[in-house]
Formats: sequence, structure tokens, C-alpha cells
Amino acid sequence: MPQATETAAHSQTLSRGIRALEVLADARSPLTIAELADSLGVHRSIAYRIIRTLEDHSLIERDDSGRLQPGAGLAVLARGVARDLQSAAAPELGRIAEELGMTAFVVVWDHADCVTLATVEPRHNGTTIAQRPGTRHSISSGAPGIAIQSAIGRVEWERRMPDVPYRAEAEEARERGYAVSHDEVIPGVFAIAAPILTPRQRPSALAVVHLGGNIEVERIGQALKESARRIAAAVG
Repeated sequence: MPQATETAAHSQTLSRGIRALEVLADARSPLTIAELADSLGVHRSIAYRIIRTLEDHSLIERDDSGRLQPGAGLAVLARGVARDLQSAAAPELGRIAEELGMTAFVVVWDHADCVTLATVEPRHNGTTIAQRPGTRHSISSGAPGIAIQSAIGRVEWERRMPDVPYRAEAEEARERGYAVSHDEVIPGVFAIAAPILTPRQRPSALAVVHLGGNIEVERIGQALKESARRIAAAVG
């Protein structure tokens, strides 16, 4: 019994540490220890012990004011995730970001979420939206999720994810090759995404986000489709 109790305690600590990383990745700005503790539902002393362990591995770091943010160690770990996809996407992300003047990123499907794998912001546009690697949002919201659903198809989606509805917009995206959303994940933001169709990788999508209106949806969608095809071809 003592061994089982100890194992459960270690499992809970690991779960809290992973959850702390998820909370910091999702946060729009660095958090205080108190804010992180509240998000985890634990006392500050417990949060502090978790933070110290994660800091020892460079997975969390503090800014000049002592607030917490994801650390450089996460980037090292992320390099090994979908390595072929990241390598293939890198030049296309840079090209799309500069040509369209929008933040470009690749997301992968993770159960009920979309997770940002890699991102590039344009160098000469002060109104871009930051999209950090590791950021996640519901698969049921936003153009990337619609694009991923469109790649999988209704029948297969309903078999794999019976608790998450297959969106009608995914059928439209399946026909034209890209998905569009507005005011879903972030208020006031347009997102356009094209699925990346590769046989050996988990379902993914190439996307851009833009604050406000007056965007050429079809031109952007076609550009993303072509880039997604090149990424898929490079992955093989």
C-alpha cells in the first residue's frame, strides 16, 4: 500500500508539472506564482516546488519582474516533435509570413485540441498576432481545426472522435482545399488554414491569422494550399 501511495503521489506531481507548462504556454503574458497556483488549484508552496523543478530543467524561466514564462528547454524538446514536418514547413512559413504580412504557423491534431508546432511572424508588420509554439485551442474552434477535420473526413472523424461534432464548414473546406474562420479562437481575428496531407504524420494544417477585415480570402487560401502541398511533398 505505501508503494502504491507513493506512485500515485509521483503521478500527481508529474501531472501538475505538465499542466503548469500547458497553462504557461496558453497564457497571453507571463504569470505570477500566485496566478499559476490558482490555475493549478494548488497552494503556492506546492506551485513553488513544481516551478523549481521545471526551472532546473530550463522548462520555465522568469522575466525581469519575476513572472513565469515557458523556458528555452521547451524549444529543445520541441525540435524532436514531428521533426520532418517542422523541417519541411520552415521555409514555407517564412515565405508565407513575408509575402502575406501575417503570422504563419503549423498546427497538429492532438485529441480534442489543435497544438501550434511552429510559427513565423513577418518582420515588417507591427500589427501581427503572436502565436507561440505549444499554444493549444479546441479542435472545434477556428480554421486550423476545420482544415484538419476536412482532411480526415466525416466518416473517419465520427469514428475517431464521436464526442466532437464534425463541422459543416469542414465539408466546404474539403471541396475548396482551405478553411476560413472569424471571431472564433480570438475575437476580431480572421484565420485561414489549409490541411497538410501526409501519410506518415498526424493530421496537421498550415494557417495564417489576421486582425480585422479587408483580406483577400481566396488569394490567401490558394497560397496556403500551394505551400501545404510543397510541405507534404518535402515530408514524403
